[in-house]
Amino acid sequence: MCEGRGVKVTSARVDVASKDAVFAWADAVVAEHGRVDLVVNNAGVALADDIESMTYDDLEWLMNINFWGVVHGTKAFLPHLRANGSGHIVNLSSVFGLISIPSQSAYNAAKFAVRGFTDALRMELEIAGGDVSCTTVHPGGIKTNIVRNARMRDGTTPDDFDKLAFTSPEKAARQILAAVAANKRRVLVGPDAKVIDVLSKLPAGVYQRILIAGGRRRKR
Repeated sequence: MCEGRGVKVTSARVDVASKDAVFAWADAVVAEHGRVDLVVNNAGVALADDIESMTYDDLEWLMNINFWGVVHGTKAFLPHLRANGSGHIVNLSSVFGLISIPSQSAYNAAKFAVRGFTDALRMELEIAGGDVSCTTVHPGGIKTNIVRNARMRDGTTPDDFDKLAFTSPEKAARQILAAVAANKRRVLVGPDAKVIDVLSKLPAGVYQRILIAGGRRRKR
C-alpha cells in the first residue's frame, strides 16, 4: 500500500531477542532511509503455564522477546531519534500489564516491566526537553495470531482467545497512531482494556478473588 503511493519501503526479518541484531538493523534503517521518526516495539509471544510447572526455557523465551525486545528496540533507535531532534517510541505492554492473571505470570512480568520501563523513559525524555517522546500501549484482546504461535500449557486454545478478541488490528493501529499524534502517555486499546483498567484501580483482593473463583470453576 505504501509503495503504491511512491514511498520507499524496506523490510527485514530481525530477532528482537538479539541485541546485536536489533542495533545492526537500526543502523541499516538509518543508512537506507536517512532518519527514523517512529518506532513501534510490537513483537510479542504468549505463554500460559503455572509458575510451578513452567520451565526456565519457556520463561526466558518469553522475556527475551516481550521485554528485552522492547529494551533493545528502544535503546537501538533512541539515539537516532535524538539526533533528529524529534520522534516517538511506542512500546506495547498489555492489559496484563495492568492486572495479574493466573497462568500468565511470565507474560504479566514482561508486560508490567514494559510499562515501568516506558513510564520511566517518558519522564526522562521530558526532563531532557525536546520533541522526542514515547507512549505505552495497553491492548485488550486483538484479533492477531499471537495465540496460534504461543506455548499454551493450560489447555487454552486459539478459539478460546478469539472469543475474547474484540478489536481488529486495523482499529488498534488507528487508536495507537491517534495516541502518538496526541502525545499521550498511555493508550487503552479496545473496550475490554477500559474495563480492565477500572478493575486495576480496585483493591487487589477484590479483582483477585473474582479471578480465583473463575479459575476454580475452570479446574472443576
